[in-house]
Amino acid sequence: MPVPPSFHDFISGLNHALVETEATGGQDGSLGQLPQWDLDDLYPAMDAPQLKDDLARAASESAAFEEHWKGRIETAVKAGGDKGLGAALRQYETLEELMGRIVSYAGLTYFSDTSDPERAKFYGDVQSSITDISSRLLFFPLEINRIDDAVIDAAIKDDPQTAHYRPWLVDLRLDKPYQLEDRIEQLFLEKSVTGHGAWNRLFDETMASLRFDVEGEELTLEPALNRLQSAKPEERRNAAMALSKTFSENIRTFTLITNTLAKDKEISDRWRGFSDIADSRHLANRVERQVVDALSDAVSEAYPRLSHRYYAMKAKWLGMDVMDFWDRNAPLPETPKALIGWDTARETVLSAYRDFDPRMAEIAGRFFDRNWIDAPVRAGKAPGAFAHPTVPSVHPYVLLNYMGKPRDVMTLAHELGHGVHQVLAGEQGALMAQTPLTLAETASVFGEMLTFRTLLNSTEDRKERKAMLAQKVEDMINTVVRQIAFYQFERKVHTARREGELTSEQIGELWISVQGESLGPAIRISEGYDAFWAYIPHFIHSPFYVYAYAFGDCLVNSLYAVYQNAEDGFQERYFDMLKAGGTKHHSELLAPFGLDASDPSFWSQGLAMIEGLIDELDALDS
Repeated sequence: MPVPPSFHDFISGLNHALVETEATGGQDGSLGQLPQWDLDDLYPAMDAPQLKDDLARAASESAAFEEHWKGRIETAVKAGGDKGLGAALRQYETLEELMGRIVSYAGLTYFSDTSDPERAKFYGDVQSSITDISSRLLFFPLEINRIDDAVIDAAIKDDPQTAHYRPWLVDLRLDKPYQLEDRIEQLFLEKSVTGHGAWNRLFDETMASLRFDVEGEELTLEPALNRLQSAKPEERRNAAMALSKTFSENIRTFTLITNTLAKDKEISDRWRGFSDIADSRHLANRVERQVVDALSDAVSEAYPRLSHRYYAMKAKWLGMDVMDFWDRNAPLPETPKALIGWDTARETVLSAYRDFDPRMAEIAGRFFDRNWIDAPVRAGKAPGAFAHPTVPSVHPYVLLNYMGKPRDVMTLAHELGHGVHQVLAGEQGALMAQTPLTLAETASVFGEMLTFRTLLNSTEDRKERKAMLAQKVEDMINTVVRQIAFYQFERKVHTARREGELTSEQIGELWISVQGESLGPAIRISEGYDAFWAYIPHFIHSPFYVYAYAFGDCLVNSLYAVYQNAEDGFQERYFDMLKAGGTKHHSELLAPFGLDASDPSFWSQGLAMIEGLIDELDALDS
């Protein structure tokens, strides 16, 4: 059911890119002036009068909306015009926009420094207030879904105002079988602040407070993970041991959070009648279970051809028979050592976007020119990267932890892809702009691919080309193989949790089992890695989110092949797809490109591109 705007729904559930934080870079003063975002387009300060006034307006207007419309929706559906369902939806959308603006500002302020008690209190207070306000609106979607489908369809046909919201109404109808009695829905909503919302916040603040003693230097998560990319084996090992030590010292907290949230989800799923542990995510993604199953099976079957094969090649390049787990993201000897300055990263991405279509570069350029990006690493700042759409009347914001490595440039391209998508989809309005997660990753991964291909095509040096290809293959393995392994890990955890609480050791054993299967015999998974599940935020914020990355990567591989072979018109079709936001099913969006995600062979096509890059690396090595 529709719920109040939640920053975790927008960020961690949509675009948060910390799934593979091990693949981030390092920091240096030569990076140039890194930008910090300016949130004034939302509100100028936490105590701004405008924010206080908007909270009061949201409360009063939601109460008025409830007073005017509650118990009268079926009459409105039949009335049409300014007294009809379309008019009510327009008012409802205006309230969603207003609340989204408030909670977006609170979330972005909080994630700028999760260690600041004042920001944490502000974020918690806003979330609580928005939840209270939203409880006045909860009746609206529930009441609509009690009306006969034929009556709603007639209103869509006869009333232009209602017809505008047809995609939203069609999506809402999919929730009908899982809708509960009004008072129970209200209880679920109001308890979310002290339930899963509170446990999410505990995870974020605990993770932000962790410090890792790496060779006598106290580091936060991002810089500690960065050491796993050191060219020196001993530095990688020391970083891995420090990460393991701190994770293990805090593992009881992360185990409690995981057990509690898995049980919380089981209760919700049981009450709503979901038959599979991931069905609620599939419903939210508007993707069929069999499509995800086909993706998961195809990737699992490809493990030997992809990750197992590549890591065996990499071990040989590094002069090892077998790599330890901390060597997985080690740089190749051919990898350039110089850090990439911010200005160079900016021009690299914008140039790639410009070559594809100048409109794409123009939109992405706004993020740099108008301070919509927060790039520096700071203590307390949320790790990883994300693009947050805020609301259509404002604009998205991008958070990075930029440290000058090639992967950081790819992360910039990824998040700006999200940003371009969010800007274009904004024309659909607050109710229909948000894209299902499976398709939300399309523009981001496509942006990465454009940037990678531009750089690769400009490279003639054999060693440099090998390093670039290897980096791309590793990123694809992290995006496809690793995320499907994560998805399978989650399935095991949530399934086992239904039989009772899991110990830290049990969760660690499940983690090691899927890691061994996915990484293959060329990676030695030694003592200490069993605690590395603890820092993945998607497991906490958005259960089963992770397959969306694999979905998006395989989709983009197929989409890029269409682009390479297209004579003309591809860019227009691509922009139309992004502009659609959440108004179309994946089958409708992909049809103009001749693609069908429900066809099992679709996933094989996407995986074949990764295998082809590994073939090219093999040829370069011969």
